Amino acid sequence: MPHAALSRRRFSLATAAAAASLAAPSFAQSAWPNKPIRIVVPYTPGGFTDQMARLVQAGLQTRLGQPVVIDNKPGANSLIGVDAVAKAAPDGTTFGVVIAAYAANTTLYPKLPYDPRKDLVGVSLMGVSPLLAAVNNDAPFKTARELIDYARKHPGKVSFGSSGNGSAAHLTTELWKSLTQTYMIHIPYRGAVPALTDLMGGQIQLFFDAPTGLINQGKAGKVRLIGVAGDKRLPAVPDVPTFIEQGFTGFTGSTWAGMLAPAGTPREIVKRMSEEVARIIKSDETRTKLDAMGTFPAGSTPEEFDAFIASETTKWGKVIRTAGVKLD
Repeated sequence: MPHAALSRRRFSLATAAAAASLAAPSFAQSAWPNKPIRIVVPYTPGGFTDQMARLVQAGLQTRLGQPVVIDNKPGANSLIGVDAVAKAAPDGTTFGVVIAAYAANTTLYPKLPYDPRKDLVGVSLMGVSPLLAAVNNDAPFKTARELIDYARKHPGKVSFGSSGNGSAAHLTTELWKSLTQTYMIHIPYRGAVPALTDLMGGQIQLFFDAPTGLINQGKAGKVRLIGVAGDKRLPAVPDVPTFIEQGFTGFTGSTWAGMLAPAGTPREIVKRMSEEVARIIKSDETRTKLDAMGTFPAGSTPEEFDAFIASETTKWGKVIRTAGVKLD
């Protein structure tokens, strides 16, 4: 009996130790976050990506109980900032917000400093935004059709800006050029803000961008809004017709914003962050702000966002090859 009792006691101790070891990771992860969180934005402050990151910043600070810092790392069409996320410690303290260019870069660059399939994981798709087109007020055209007619008569006389080579703005304009058989000059910028500045100043004549960067400027009369590259008009600018309405059948182009994490970040942390981002994005307060930005709210699971990225990578890859887009 003493031997049997001792065996039972040893078994009980071993079982308890095993249970404790299994519970330890969950306990450690339940304490997350216990440090400030950094969200890397691979573009300049003020643009669509930056605004989407800041849209969830305050809510995350409240819900997670830790400071959330936005770290702008622009350059190389987002490669610098995304690489910083890919190489960050996968401990739940670093995340990144990217847009459609992230998917396009897989095709545009023969060699990336990171592997999008191995070094990064999706957290949540935050929002989708059909692009809005604007022209300079002094340009010799006032509508999309007039612009195309002018471009056909004066090849190379129209210049268009973008937030960077391979950005959604760049690729959408290239798609429009291909569709309309026109030749316009591409001027890439390091972000949307400097491109918009030059549009208003007359250095470029055309600029496609996420609506958030153009709605207020259009309403203030600083630029002329000529079309929405989506299936329907935007509630924020209901008087601006879609390109489809104007006779450009099938022409659509949008950008989107989503959150990534370094590969290896514990799935419990990725899932928790995804849930918190979705909760903030879908709140009435945030939805009202997104409507004003011309952005449709999303809020997806990590798995859904990973699948979305794969689909976008395929889609933009086809656009790049069809339009013959090359990096300058």
